[in-house]
Amino acid sequence: MSEKRMLIVDAELVKKVDDNRDDMGRSEFINFLIETQLQEKEESKKQGSVTREEFHQFQEGTKELLRNFLEFFISYGLELGKQPGDNEFEQLAQKLQSLGSSSKVKSS
Repeated sequence: MSEKRMLIVDAELVKKVDDNRDDMGRSEFINFLIETQLQEKEESKKQGSVTREEFHQFQEGTKELLRNFLEFFISYGLELGKQPGDNEFEQLAQKLQSLGSSSKVKSS
């Protein structure tokens, strides 16, 4: 027979447990919830999930790559002597500026 301990919890929590445990005893249900949570945590580690910080770094890296891409094509087009239409050049410049400003605002 396993050793028993008493756990003091809020009455609201006991009500939630009782409302959702169906045929299981309280101890069984709490053990089930803990085991399920631990399994999900293990599975998420195996699936290679990313943290918010990692995702944010990826997002910023992608913006930087896009900014470099636009800068390259603008300067490449200017070096070839093919002058883009004023409207076209303005649109690209505005996109470049908006990417630059959104990155600087978030990292501050």
